[in-house]
Amino acid sequence: MESLKISKINKTVNGNIQITGSKSETNRLLILQQFYPNLTIENISNSDDSELMQKALKSNSAEINIGHAGTAMRFLTAYFSVKEGAEIVLTGSPRMKDRPVKILVEALTSLGANIHYLEKEGFPPLKISGKKLTKDFVEIEGNVSSQYISALLLIAPTLQNGLKLKFKGEVTSVPYIKMTLQLLAELGIDSIWEGNLITIQPKPTIEPTTVTVESDWSSASYFYSLCALSPNSEITLSSYKKNSLQGDSALAVIYENLGVSTEFNENAIIIKNKQTLNLKPLTLNLINAPDIAQTIAVTCFGLGIECYLTGLHTLKIKETDRLVALKTELEKLGGEVQITNETLHLKPSANINENISITTYDDHRMAMAFAPLALKVAIEIEDAGVVSKSYPTFWEDFAKISR
Repeated sequence: MESLKISKINKTVNGNIQITGSKSETNRLLILQQFYPNLTIENISNSDDSELMQKALKSNSAEINIGHAGTAMRFLTAYFSVKEGAEIVLTGSPRMKDRPVKILVEALTSLGANIHYLEKEGFPPLKISGKKLTKDFVEIEGNVSSQYISALLLIAPTLQNGLKLKFKGEVTSVPYIKMTLQLLAELGIDSIWEGNLITIQPKPTIEPTTVTVESDWSSASYFYSLCALSPNSEITLSSYKKNSLQGDSALAVIYENLGVSTEFNENAIIIKNKQTLNLKPLTLNLINAPDIAQTIAVTCFGLGIECYLTGLHTLKIKETDRLVALKTELEKLGGEVQITNETLHLKPSANINENISITTYDDHRMAMAFAPLALKVAIEIEDAGVVSKSYPTFWEDFAKISR
């Protein structure tokens, strides 16, 4: 899909949207299903990342290219390390070859895995020879991407002696680690997390189990943004749980500060614009929900309020350097933004430049985060099809409630 010009939306946004299953939950369950074939998964994500994961797991090829899918790269690295007899080259897009994987590879090789770098030290592509791993202790820095940690936890119950995973230093991405442990628990796999040590016992088989994937909260964030920017709006989103495993469910509380209320109703949430005037500047630590930083920054810009976001150190190694990308695109629109390696400070601004073309940098979240500004000005989104990475039907759903 080429660039998409969106004319200014002159109506109140209203409607019902069914959002696909969480990519994060789906990809964890797809790995677990390989170890436990009597696991049934319902409401699977239709994202590119999950499609790629399914394709990779079914592939008989000696080389697997997972494109931009960072989760797939991390989880599959661990999975193929313990798949006895596997001889796989795991590669990806040029951007993927710049995304570090060294911490995970070192953790796996300390357990006895056989992994080699084929190009740059510390980065994909990787050559992996799967084998039985008998060591049961690994140490890893606590402040690294939770995907490294989850990759190790997903293979833990299949290891001959289980796994003791010890964190060095403070653990930063707690919700995603808890999500992995909770999904293991739904399969009857117990874990103990005491202090800086997680212990998982070996579990060769499970009872037949069906898990329904909750819809993706980060995908819901774009509708929260639309709601915040559209007076009198009301949107129903399904399927969501009040006791969510996803860190991005913090949206419900965060957007109260931006004039949006959330009502949980059976399997759905109803979000409404409360027309709060005189909104205060927003200060947030998003260390547990970095994927919604782009949405929040753009909402604040659209509302003309200041925001100071911290805990964003992982954004520099995503599909693009999201902090630099946000600064560049918000400034094109007339915003004033300061960034460091882990913070973003947006100054309040009264005007938004119209008909600006937003560069998306191969990043699905850049496209979706900026789309709600069409409630304020006409805008153009370059490479609009990039949304398929996590939310292939985004533009249809966007049109459904805004046209």
